[in-house]
Parts: sequence; structure tokens; C-alpha cells
Amino acid sequence: MTDEKSRHARDAQSKSDVNADVDSPGYRERVFEIVRRIPAGRVMTYGQLADILGEGYTARTVGFVMHSADESVPWQRVINSQGACSTGRVILPPDLQQRMLEAEGVHFDARGRCELARYRWTPEEFDGADDREDDSQPSLFGD
Repeated sequence: MTDEKSRHARDAQSKSDVNADVDSPGYRERVFEIVRRIPAGRVMTYGQLADILGEGYTARTVGFVMHSADESVPWQRVINSQGACSTGRVILPPDLQQRMLEAEGVHFDARGRCELARYRWTPEEFDGADDREDDSQPSLFGD
């Protein structure tokens, strides 16, 4: 039964990704409005943005939208939930995002991850909305 529930949840997630109008200017602008507010030297995650924006937004769709950001949007300040840059396969040179963040004062460890507890930024109006005791992110890599 658990497998069936998991499959249903994945299907629902996929449908919301497909049904989201990521190509509409209004959809993209809601993402960009928040990203423009991220201070230099701070970051947000794709999933964090999706949670704040609500229904119709997922980490995947936020990532898709970020590919269309122009120079007015500090796109480099949006990273993955592991505290790492995810643009290496999309942008040349592959370490551009990390170098841009390092120039702003964000420090990365040898694995290319920053400490989210230190660098994650949350808009004031959403700060404290998610009062988790454990702010660490689980690793997909078993470490």
C-alpha cells in the first residue's frame, strides 16, 4: 500500500509540474521578485522558493524558470537543497555560479557545498514560518 501511495504522490507531483504555466510572465516574475531580494552573500534553495510561492511551484519548475533570468536577477543566489550549485552542466564555465557566490563571501567546502544554516536567507515575511528544530538537509549521497 505504501508503494501505491508513493506512486500516487509522484504522479500528482509530475502533474503539477506539467500543469504549471512556467512560460507565463506572471509565473516567472513571482520567482524573480523574491530572487531579486536575496542579499549578496546569501542564498535560497529551489525548494525553499517553491514552498514560499505555493501551489503550482516546485523545485523543478523554479529551476526551469531560473534558466530564463536576465541580468536583473541574481540567479547565482539560488542553489540546491544540498547547499551546492546545480548549474555545472548548463552554464560555461561549469564553476561560474560557485565563483560568483564566493566573490560575494559565500564559502564552499571541498565537496562544493556551503553551510545552509549560515548562508540561507528567508524573506522577513516568511521567516519563522517553518520552525523546524533540525535545519540540516538530508544528503542524497549517504554522507
